[in-house]
Amino acid sequence: MEQLPKPAPLPQLPPSDEELVRLTLVDKEHFGELVDRYEAKLTRYIGRLGVRNPEDQQDVLQEIFLKAYRNLNGFDISLQFSSWIYRIAHNEAISWYRKQNVRPEGHLITDSEELLTLLGSKEESADVEFDKTINAEALGEALTKIDKKYREVIILRFFEHKEYEEISDILQIPVGSVGTLLHRGKKQLAAALNPDELRI
Repeated sequence: MEQLPKPAPLPQLPPSDEELVRLTLVDKEHFGELVDRYEAKLTRYIGRLGVRNPEDQQDVLQEIFLKAYRNLNGFDISLQFSSWIYRIAHNEAISWYRKQNVRPEGHLITDSEELLTLLGSKEESADVEFDKTINAEALGEALTKIDKKYREVIILRFFEHKEYEEISDILQIPVGSVGTLLHRGKKQLAAALNPDELRI
């Protein structure tokens, strides 16, 4: 009887972040894989928070990964690693501002798709309408002018595409506050862009 060919093995899925944490706790070499996964994302994130200079970004990034590495034993693997390391990144960016005694500045938005995502978003009870002719530079400039607590949730929601629960974990605020901050933040952002076009 002719033997049937063996089925090809299924491609192995890459380990999850949480699995990589477990592996790193056994063999520290695996931490490099976590760095590879998050280096570009976190560079982009702290840049949007206002750390614009590449040398400053590298300094902050080094502190983020150093702090994550040192505290990995305390990470609760039942939680999302991404929320945990984004919280570290957020805190390190704020710490950098305090040390430098500077305000976040620069244009936070450069991607037209991200701009459209923000302008077209339909968050719960966010009944603010934006002028669709606003360009990315004007919107980025307006983002630097609104309250920090609003800017942070807007960046996490619309540019980092985080869910409310993750934003809650990263900023250490109740989930219910996330929607409220987004709603108020969009109103403040609309007012900063063009007060005459603000509709409430």
